[in-house]
Amino acid sequence: MRPRARAALAGVLFVALVASRAGAATKAVLTLHWYPQTQFAGYYMALAKGFYAARGIDLEIRRGGSDVDSIRELREGRTDFATLFLTAGILYRADDLRLVNVVQVVNRGNLLIVARRDRGVSKIADLDGRRMSLWGDHFSAAFKKAFADSGIWPVLFDQFSSVELFLRGGVDACCAMSYNEYQRILLAGRSPEELTVISLADEGYDIPEDGVYCVEETWRKDPELARDLGEATMEGWRYAAEHPEEAVDLVLAEADRAGYTVNRVLLRRMLDGILPSILADGSWRTPGVLSREDYERAAGLVRSVFVEAGESAPYEAFRPLESGR
Repeated sequence: MRPRARAALAGVLFVALVASRAGAATKAVLTLHWYPQTQFAGYYMALAKGFYAARGIDLEIRRGGSDVDSIRELREGRTDFATLFLTAGILYRADDLRLVNVVQVVNRGNLLIVARRDRGVSKIADLDGRRMSLWGDHFSAAFKKAFADSGIWPVLFDQFSSVELFLRGGVDACCAMSYNEYQRILLAGRSPEELTVISLADEGYDIPEDGVYCVEETWRKDPELARDLGEATMEGWRYAAEHPEEAVDLVLAEADRAGYTVNRVLLRRMLDGILPSILADGSWRTPGVLSREDYERAAGLVRSVFVEAGESAPYEAFRPLESGR
């Protein structure tokens, strides 16, 4: 069969598969933990390309943002699935919300400390007594562990969702994601030569980040739905990696619909920056899978930082896909 004919046949079969399952499609809602940006390109792409539909999922993707509490949405049953940091999944599971990891999308840590060289910061120890802005809640876990292990006490200020305080010189350092806030700092006109950039992964705090979660009741009710959603999500990420400009176009359109201001240059840099953490070649980590080793290391970090956290769930309960439960 000629290549063009094979491609046409494949397209027909795909459409037929979608159509055959559409009548029995399962409705579900996925809530992202921030506004539309290429940090979430794989989800939007999987929806637009019919990868969820092909698996019988009629999925609605809802944006996150400063006005959306994904944990509350899960707790109160207003969403079926949500993207969360691994540290959030562990912390809230240990509290009272029985969360299940469906797919571990970002399997490598991207957390940075970005500091001004002219303030004399060249390593973590130099932050002792210095002013630093930091995210709150579970996002701060790896940073606080690094501070504790170094025996230092930075003067911390809430960073919220902007690095503006750092850019204006109000703090000596800030926290950042390598694919997001750091790129924003560079696009704001700061040069790499002005900055000290400390990777927490390189310092020994390499903790997986974004994953998709549901409550245990959702998993037990329909484990196939959770598995299929995870597989379609990773298919969306592979497609985004192969078609980056299409992914940027799609996310720009989603951002416009949400009234979220972002630019193409940042979105492309963000996509290029996050993809190696999702689809890394040659890594011992399996794309989409949360390993037992990573889970147990992250759980230990959460317990050491949040003394009020309860006992962590066994890996088999937190990640039942690997145990067949």
